[in-house]
Amino acid sequence: MTVRPDTGPTRAVTPPVDFTDLYEGHFHRIAVQLHAYLGDPAEAQDLTQEAFCRLLERWDRVSGYDDPSAWVRRVAWNLATSRLRRVRTAVRHLARQREEYVPGPEPDRVALTRALATLPATQRRAIVLHHLAQLSVREIAEQVGAAEGTVRSWLFRGRAALATHLTERQEAHDA
Repeated sequence: MTVRPDTGPTRAVTPPVDFTDLYEGHFHRIAVQLHAYLGDPAEAQDLTQEAFCRLLERWDRVSGYDDPSAWVRRVAWNLATSRLRRVRTAVRHLARQREEYVPGPEPDRVALTRALATLPATQRRAIVLHHLAQLSVREIAEQVGAAEGTVRSWLFRGRAALATHLTERQEAHDA
């Protein structure tokens, strides 16, 4: 910097840089650096292109810098680092979301589910709450707002219908 008594400190004036010359002179160099950093040439070129697009948006200001290529290089490296962070975060997220193999239902389970579907809703609910949720008749009656005798009736009728349905299925399977 030079100091002039009449105007104060000023920056040394550098000849104006042409955007096209800067692009042609530095694009490949920056893309090669990012390729080595990222391991993906297409990604490196995309990020280098993005950095130059951002430079073009700010060309009026950045063209006056002593070294505009340093600015675009810094932006490209920041973009690459951000991309690596996002990829790393996505990989960690996907690793936590990995689906585990769960075998399908056994044939008996499928048959029971189909048989339950044939029952009236009240009987089906009573069977499920009593045999799967292990609730007592009193607890079922309180939950559904019915008398205990009614719940016992639902259970009796539901069991009888299931026995008939499953016996018929077994006989058809054996034949």
